[in-house]
Formats: sequence, structure tokens, C-alpha cells
Amino acid sequence: MADKKKKRRRADPASDDDSLPFKNILKPDASILHSVHKLTDSLRSSAAASSSKTLTLADLSIASCREVRELPISSVQSEIESLMLKVLHSILDGHGFAFDVPSRAAANQLYVPELDRIVLKDKSSLRPYANVSTVRKATITARILQLIHELTIKDIHVTKRDLFYTDVKLFQDQSQSDTILDDVSCMIGCTRSSLNVVAAEKGVVVGRLIFSDDGDVIDCTKMGMGGKAIPPNINRVGDMQSDALFILLVEKDAAYMRLAEDRFYNRFPCIIVTAKGQPDVATRLFLRKMKMELKLPVLALVDSDPYGLKILSVYGCGSKNMSYDSANLTTPDIKWLGIRPSDLDKYKIPEQCRLPMTDQDIKTGKDMLEEDFVKKNPKWVEELTLMVKSKQKAEIQALSNFGFQYLSEVYLPLKLQEEDWI
Repeated sequence: MADKKKKRRRADPASDDDSLPFKNILKPDASILHSVHKLTDSLRSSAAASSSKTLTLADLSIASCREVRELPISSVQSEIESLMLKVLHSILDGHGFAFDVPSRAAANQLYVPELDRIVLKDKSSLRPYANVSTVRKATITARILQLIHELTIKDIHVTKRDLFYTDVKLFQDQSQSDTILDDVSCMIGCTRSSLNVVAAEKGVVVGRLIFSDDGDVIDCTKMGMGGKAIPPNINRVGDMQSDALFILLVEKDAAYMRLAEDRFYNRFPCIIVTAKGQPDVATRLFLRKMKMELKLPVLALVDSDPYGLKILSVYGCGSKNMSYDSANLTTPDIKWLGIRPSDLDKYKIPEQCRLPMTDQDIKTGKDMLEEDFVKKNPKWVEELTLMVKSKQKAEIQALSNFGFQYLSEVYLPLKLQEEDWI
């Protein structure tokens, strides 16, 4: 029998390291890490040189704004009882049943450049029971106050979903009970976590971080590609330790899983965290705690579209919906690493991997260009202007066109090497 000729298998261009765009200009990892060390050292030097006291609204003599603070259970209970006594006195005095509720409308928001975050102004409005337009909200407000008072007496925590199911017929939709819960937090003057109501676990963390969760020691390098769910109650978290050089904040779960499976945090010592889309309160609190305690820079990886930038701004400057608690929920000085509009041409992302912006996308982008927190950063303005002008957007996954591991093998290392963040 004649010997069969062995056919040589042709390599897949997408998996061939030599063919990956910009792979050949990557320096050794030690050189890349030197760039990251400079960023981390600079942040820690600045923190050491500045005053240990965090700048507040009081320091700026801004008195017409409202902020909440963490309160113990006994204080929350007392505040609720005081609120209801005021309502009772109002009824007995013939003025009727009404709540004085802080306004959380967009017109009552203020961006403070010195703090680089959105705060709530002090305007409020009456929510009377004897009014057709507000009777339901007044009833829901009273019911939420009753339920929170019960939680403080029993000293237990429930989720927002649990709270909704205590009176489904009254609340009708969870968004209604969630909205009133924020109102109640504002009325009492405490953080939402002080009410003993938490959101279901959403965010996850993996990488070079060890912390205690209600007494249990968690090593995030041993959590597999799924990572550790971020505890919904930040008070359970303590004793944070890390040898990381930076925190990598990732918008999408898909990009997070790629980096976790590739053990990106071992090659470039970091902590990777994601809220899997829109930032939830627990992830925002956890990110801020890591940043402040570990003194690490935060680099953000989001989609190149207006919503990616909005997500980034919520982490950094706060959301208008929860501006009353921005002091506790915002993480200062987050760097925008990618994917940025200028990256689409710079990294030669093919046209078939780019998406046309919808009319709504363009409107959102133009609206963001008018926001004070965007105007403060000229490079953000430049990138957002380019996005709106080109009418193109792209997701992080567009990089997979060059290979599924291009994100971790080339794109991010090159970004770190060139110190390409804004």
C-alpha cells in the first residue's frame, strides 16, 4: 500500500499571533507593567500629599443641597416615628394627611465641578392624601414607611423584590415601590442601605483581591471564571487586601468572562469588576470602597456608544435618580480606557463590526455633550463629538473579529503600554 501523503494543516489567520494587528509592537510584560506602576504610584502620591479629609458640600459653602448619610437602625426607626408624628399633628390641626417629599426631578439636580459629581438641591413638595393625583403615592409612602419600621424593629434585611411582594395589589409594579423607597431614603436623610433593603446580587468581582464577607475570607483569585458575587450589603465587606496595580471596570458580562477565563489578572495584576450592564447600588458601593481603601486607579472598559459613556458617568459622577446619595456611590477619577470612538479607526475595526447609530443614539450623544460633567473633560468631548459625527458605534465584542482572545492578548496590553486612557 502506498504511503499516504500527510497534508499540512493551514493555520487559521485569526489564531495566528503573528497576524494579529499590532501584536508585533507589544513590549515585554515587565515594560508594560512599568507604565501601570507609574499611574498607581502617581495616584498614591497625590493621595498622600492631599488632605485626608474628603471635600464636602459644607467645605464649599453650598447650603442649598441635600445629602444623606449612613444611619444606625435605631436612628432610622426614630426618624420614621418622628415623620409619622408630624403627619398625626397635621391631621389633628386640621391641615390633613400629607408628606413633605424632596424633589428628585432633573430640574432639582446640580453638578458640582469641585466634587465632580451630581448632587440634589433642596426643593421639596407636598404629597397629600386628599388629592386625586397623589393619593396612591401618599398611600404607598405610608406603607413603605411601615414596612421599613418593621425591618428596623426585627433588625433584618430584605431585597427590593421582597418588599414589592408584601403588597403587590397596592404597588402594582416594582418600579413604583422602588421609586418610593428612594423617596423615603431622602425623607429620612439616610442611605438606602440604612433602610435594610438591598437589591438582589448582580455584580461580580474576580482577580487580585482578598476580603471578608460577613466573617468569611474570600480569595477572588480562586473563584473561577464566574467570580465572586458582590455582596448586596456593603456592611458585610471588610479587610480588603490586594497586590493589584489597578481596577478594571468592565461594562459587559461577555468581556468580563473573556478576561476572567484568560486569567488576565495574573499577567497584569488587577481586580476585574462588572455590574453586567447598568450599575447597581451594591457594585457602585463596592467599587468606591476598593478605590478608597486600596488606593488603586480605576480603568473602564465600555462599549463605544453613548450608553457606554452614560454607564461610565454613573460610576464616576453619579446618577440623577440617586443624586441624594452621590457622596457614597461615586468613584472619583475613573479613566476611560476603551472602547473609544477613536479606537475604531486606530485599531482598524472592520466596517462589518461597526453599527450605525440610531436617531435615538445620536440624540443621546448630543444631549450628553451638553452635560457639565462631559464638558469638564475636553477629551471626552472630543471622543463623543467624533462618535456623533461618524454616526458609528461598536461593542467591546467587535474586537473578537481579530480572534476571541484579542481583547486580553493585544488590545488591553497595548492600551496599558501606551498609557492610552483619558
